[in-house]
Amino acid sequence: MHNRKITIIGGGLAGSEAAFQLANRGWKVDLYEMRPGKLTPAHQTGLLAELVCSNSLKSELRTTASGLLKEELRVFNCELLKIAEQTRLPAGSALAVDRDLFAENVTKRIRQHPNISVHNREKTNLDDTLTIVASGPLSSECLVAGLQHLLGKDNLFFYDAIAPIIANESINRDVVYFKGRYDKGGADYLNCPLSDKDYDNFIQALLESEKYIGKEFEREYFKELSGSHKLNFYENCIPIEELARRGKDTLRFGVMRPVGLENPATGKRPYAVIQLRAENKEGTAFNLVGCQTMMTQASQSYVFRQIPGLDRAEFLRYGSIHRNTYLNAPTVLNNNLSLKNNKNIYIAGQLSGVEGYVESIASGLIVALIIAEALVELPDVSIMGQLWRRLTTGSGSKFIPVNANFGLLPSLGKRVREKKLRYNLMAERSLEAITDFVCVSK
Repeated sequence: MHNRKITIIGGGLAGSEAAFQLANRGWKVDLYEMRPGKLTPAHQTGLLAELVCSNSLKSELRTTASGLLKEELRVFNCELLKIAEQTRLPAGSALAVDRDLFAENVTKRIRQHPNISVHNREKTNLDDTLTIVASGPLSSECLVAGLQHLLGKDNLFFYDAIAPIIANESINRDVVYFKGRYDKGGADYLNCPLSDKDYDNFIQALLESEKYIGKEFEREYFKELSGSHKLNFYENCIPIEELARRGKDTLRFGVMRPVGLENPATGKRPYAVIQLRAENKEGTAFNLVGCQTMMTQASQSYVFRQIPGLDRAEFLRYGSIHRNTYLNAPTVLNNNLSLKNNKNIYIAGQLSGVEGYVESIASGLIVALIIAEALVELPDVSIMGQLWRRLTTGSGSKFIPVNANFGLLPSLGKRVREKKLRYNLMAERSLEAITDFVCVSK
């Protein structure tokens, strides 16, 4: 047992929630936040839990993954959600907050907490002191250098290249077919065959799509990324719409190459192919291979539904490319979210590889409860449980950050085509398991 003292680096959503959870359990917390003395390119104040991109914590409906995650967090007495409720603005079914008031209230409550000491200065040394690092996607250069020294450069990433994920039920199985290239390694991919006309329409839709231009601090990065085909470091991060601009046949001879992917039913090779890779062992969600994108969500919905078999695609996660500092979590983290090469250092928030406001809050809460020995596992039918598992269970390939989506959850064991009914059944199963789990734990 530790002496119930802990250092937390980073006063964002994850760090603030972790501080509350531990302090409420009698731990003495030293919370370090470098702002306002040293600002990030995105933050404007020295307030704790400052929201930088949006004032919305997304939907509260349990038939959305974000809504379900919030309900799970409330079972665990999440402090930041209480403050969000107190500072909320009218936003229909979404939980939107007054951004300034939310951060002010979090800061006031943390500073007034008898067990929390706030230090507004940069802390970069990582030793054997019991520590949670929750410094976020824009961690300081000095802290990043310390993490690189500790973990090696290959285990720290600075950008996301994410392709969309769609629900299995929304794929037209009369059109797509399972097959591995040249039948090597088994028929592990679903293949969407495109004719020459389909391909032309898809390329045209890509070229006419609306691009997400990013936040101001990201634009130079995006400019570099879009013109970086000569830089090997970024090649696997090029957006699919940028590849289309290199020439009409670039994709057909690249990620959409049909060679070795003849349709087993006809024996014929399509003009081009988009492959879908299962995101989980249950096969409830599929990733569009090679379709990382900077398109707006509206454009993604239109463009990717031009692909045969995906005309009714149900998006569990949209694709994106953006600046982000995060760890190769499954490689460097123990099951309790501590570092494999320093068990006294825990990682929380977006640095650990979760995406989104509510996901960051959940990460901070989970790490805090693990440290306080109030949590050793979570039900695998819950969003919280699956977020935790994704950070500690590797697939052997490069880790991609994860956000809350129903594709994380195990199958219901029966096919339910109607989306709201399916999600509601998953939500009921999750909340029942979480509630029973907390009751038994107490």
